[in-house]
Amino acid sequence: MKTVLVTGVSVIDFIFQLDEIPKTYEKFRANDAFITGGGPAANAAVAVSRLGGSATLASRLGEDEIAKLIKSDLANEGVNTNYIKQFEGHRSPFASAYIDKKGERQIVVYRDHKIPLDASWINDIEDHDVYLADTRWNEGTIETLKIAKRLNRPGILDAEDTVTFEAIQNASHIAFSLFGLQSFTNKKNIKDALKEISLITKGWTCVTQGEKGVYFLNNSELVNIPTVKIDAKDTLGAGDVWHGAFALSLAEGNNEIEAVKFANSAASLKCTVFGGRKGIPFRQQLENFIKETNI
Repeated sequence: MKTVLVTGVSVIDFIFQLDEIPKTYEKFRANDAFITGGGPAANAAVAVSRLGGSATLASRLGEDEIAKLIKSDLANEGVNTNYIKQFEGHRSPFASAYIDKKGERQIVVYRDHKIPLDASWINDIEDHDVYLADTRWNEGTIETLKIAKRLNRPGILDAEDTVTFEAIQNASHIAFSLFGLQSFTNKKNIKDALKEISLITKGWTCVTQGEKGVYFLNNSELVNIPTVKIDAKDTLGAGDVWHGAFALSLAEGNNEIEAVKFANSAASLKCTVFGGRKGIPFRQQLENFIKETNI
């Protein structure tokens, strides 16, 4: 079984399904609701576990009831929670998510910004086949990617708008969200933005754009790997699932193109189910989906 260390944020999501995202100051009633674990790193770790890998999560939480919910849910998913560090006197993160009838989401997140930033303890974690880090805890991101670099293992960066120059330079693989790429480069055009990233790193770089798929440069030419069309019910966490599936596929020895196709399918299938993490597919479900869609 291939192993993936995931570093970053873990939260509890309170999810509400509505016809439309609220735009006025009124009381609204949800058509459906769900409480589940979430967060970029935690969701990616669950995706790795459900898809047949062994996931370890390095994350920071407070000493509170939210932390108990987060850790118990992850443990039930088979994720190694031994390296989730808790800090007395601090609060764990949680989020409220509104999902409209098209599956699009709006999220409000609370994080304790006074929680200690030190990440040196990540070096105490046993070696893994692949390393993945989000950008919400830069110290943890840098430490994780440096370990991957030292071991000559894939070090994947889930690059959002909080990404740093140092993180990019320490990653072997950088997967931007469109917003993250545009925010970092100040360029709206995807090809121009990716070219700018290529000037500061030799790492394999791509950008995910939801239903439009993934874009990357091949000899300065923009290439698109599309996703399969689905009836989206909930896009919450789709990017997180993409990163987890991409990391596991690389761990299993696949090249970047194969890993992107695998990740695209995993993220697409996740979006067909309402409930955030509830929709993360298991390996057999995903393999059946890939066969059915001829990807």
